[in-house]
Amino acid sequence: MLQKTVTIQRADGDITPILKEVVNKSGLGGKRRILVKPNLSHFEYLTGVVTDPELTHDLVSLLRDKTEEVIVAESEGFNYSCEAAFKQTGMEDAVKRAGGTVLNLSDDQVVEVKFARSSTVKHLFLPKTALEADAVVDLPMMKTHEFMLYSGAIKNLFGCIPSNKRIYLHPYLPEVLHQLYMLLKPQLTIMDARVGIEGNGPTKGKPVPMNLILTGTDALATDIIAMNVMKLNWAETYLKYIAQKTNLKEENITIQGLRASEVARSFEPPRIDLPVRAQVEIYKHEFLTKFFFCSLPVVKLFQKITIAYRGTPIEPA
Repeated sequence: MLQKTVTIQRADGDITPILKEVVNKSGLGGKRRILVKPNLSHFEYLTGVVTDPELTHDLVSLLRDKTEEVIVAESEGFNYSCEAAFKQTGMEDAVKRAGGTVLNLSDDQVVEVKFARSSTVKHLFLPKTALEADAVVDLPMMKTHEFMLYSGAIKNLFGCIPSNKRIYLHPYLPEVLHQLYMLLKPQLTIMDARVGIEGNGPTKGKPVPMNLILTGTDALATDIIAMNVMKLNWAETYLKYIAQKTNLKEENITIQGLRASEVARSFEPPRIDLPVRAQVEIYKHEFLTKFFFCSLPVVKLFQKITIAYRGTPIEPA
C-alpha cells in the first residue's frame, strides 16, 4: 500500500496561496482535460453546504494555466435541475470567468461499466466525459449526513452518476461508492472546511466555523482524516467497507501541516428520529426505495409528513 498524504491548513483569509501550492504539487500539469466535481447539493448557494463558486473560480484559473480544458461537472438533482443549480449558486458564472466550462453530466453520453459477477452491483451507467477525463479533481465539503453519518469526498462522487434516480442505488451504496472511487480515481481532493455542517446534514444541518482546508492525493484518505477532525468514527460508515476493499489503513496516511488533534472539534451527529429511521430502513431494500422515491410528488408527501412531525423536511440523498 502506497503512502497517502493529507494536508491540513488554516484558511482564515485569502486561500489563493493554498490553492496555488496544492495545484503546483498535484502533478496535474500537462493534462489535456481535467474534470472538476463540485458539491452542488442545493439549488442555491449555502455556505458550508455548496462548493464556493469563488474557490472554484480560483482553482479553475490555476488549472487553466496548466491544461487545455477544465470542465466543472454535476448531475441532475432528484428535485431540482442541474442548470438551475449552476446558475442560482453562481457557479456557472464563476467557472466561465475563469476560462472553464460547465457540464450537466445528465446530458452527457453514457457508458455502461460492467463489474465482476461477484459484485453486488453488476453495472453502472456513467458519463463518458467523466470516464475519459485525464484527471478528476474532487471538491467536497465537511458535512454530516443524516442517513450515512458523514458526507465528504467519496460521497461527492455519487453525483457523477447521471441519472437523477441514482437514489435507487442506496441499498448498495457502499459498493457503488467503492466502484466510483476506483473508476474515477480523483488525483486531487480539496475539501473546503472553512465552514462545516453538523447535525442533520448534508443540507439542513447547523454551520460550524472551522477555518480549514484539507487537501489530499487520495479521496478516501482525505475522508478518514476529515472524520477524525470531526471526532466522528469513520469505521462506523461506508468508509470502512471501502478501506477494507482497498486495504487502506490509517497508518498508510501521512498528515502534513496541522495535526488533526490540533484542530479537532466534536461535530454533533445527526438526530436519528422516526423519519430518519424510516428512510434508513427504506434504503435497505431496492423495492421500497423505488416505491417511495418513484416520483417527486411522493417525496414531497413524505416531506410534508416529516415537517408535521419535526418541523423541518427530510432530504433525498
